[in-house]
Amino acid sequence: MILEMVRANGAVSLRELARVVQTSEVTVRRDVRALEAEGLLDRRHGGAVLPGGFTRESGFPQKSHLATAEKTAIADLAAGLVEEGEAIVVGAGTTTQELARRLARVPGLTVVTNSLLVAQALAHANRVEVVMTGGTLRGSNYALVGSGAEQSLQGLRVSKAFLSGSGLTAERGLSTSNMLSASVDRALVQAAAEVVVLADHSKLGTDTMFQTVPTDVITRLVTDESPGHDDRAATELQALADQGVQIAVAGASGGGTANGTGASGAPGGDSVGRQQRRDVPLPGPRRQVPGAAGAGLRSATALGEQGGGAERARVADMRRR
Repeated sequence: MILEMVRANGAVSLRELARVVQTSEVTVRRDVRALEAEGLLDRRHGGAVLPGGFTRESGFPQKSHLATAEKTAIADLAAGLVEEGEAIVVGAGTTTQELARRLARVPGLTVVTNSLLVAQALAHANRVEVVMTGGTLRGSNYALVGSGAEQSLQGLRVSKAFLSGSGLTAERGLSTSNMLSASVDRALVQAAAEVVVLADHSKLGTDTMFQTVPTDVITRLVTDESPGHDDRAATELQALADQGVQIAVAGASGGGTANGTGASGAPGGDSVGRQQRRDVPLPGPRRQVPGAAGAGLRSATALGEQGGGAERARVADMRRR
């Protein structure tokens, strides 16, 4: 029965499996582990999916039930990166949908998106302007794709792009299972000065068919705290940091999921940044950011976040060199 449900839906949460087979999640988790050992399915955090991440993408109904607590924590933290009056792009996905719900309280915000779910979350936010791309509707994830979507993004320039995907590795960056979605995500990235990837720890170390954002283009990763036994996620995080990706971990300091919106000027915005964010240091050189003073310098925004006289002195010394 478990196999039939996974094959029919592409992905199913442990909670739903337990409800249908009328047993506990502990029992279902044990059965899923045994089926994975036989190569019949793949485990994901909070659920099971078809084997072989390169072949099939799960639809929105299945994705919406996976890692819901993690997506909420990530969205809370990511919202704190958005300031009043900014113009941003937000891609399609269940995590970006959670982010959009929190952005509804940011005054003067302009959001460009190809996601009907993101637009719906912001539809009644009277202080937020929503700009939809053109394109053809892809029903599995309620996103606009194709040449119409890509052409509508030409000439656009915004401060940040918030994207999700099916997998993230240090070697290849962000990837997805659908060619059309990947193409539109690449167009969204071209429009932004900074790229912020939202990915829960179950996606770390997972590689899928179509690359959307190479690692050297990713400015920041917002993720959740992985279980202590998840060595793959920890290894991937370190590898991403080694390549210069700024990493913020939701819930890393034991604060759990914050209640504030996390947006600048919104209730709870500052507390989210202090209680939940753990920035992994950048041990290696970073690619040159447009407008930066030198090839090894990070953006002014990133330096402002680091703060401190020692950091400013180090930057001044690098500039003199």
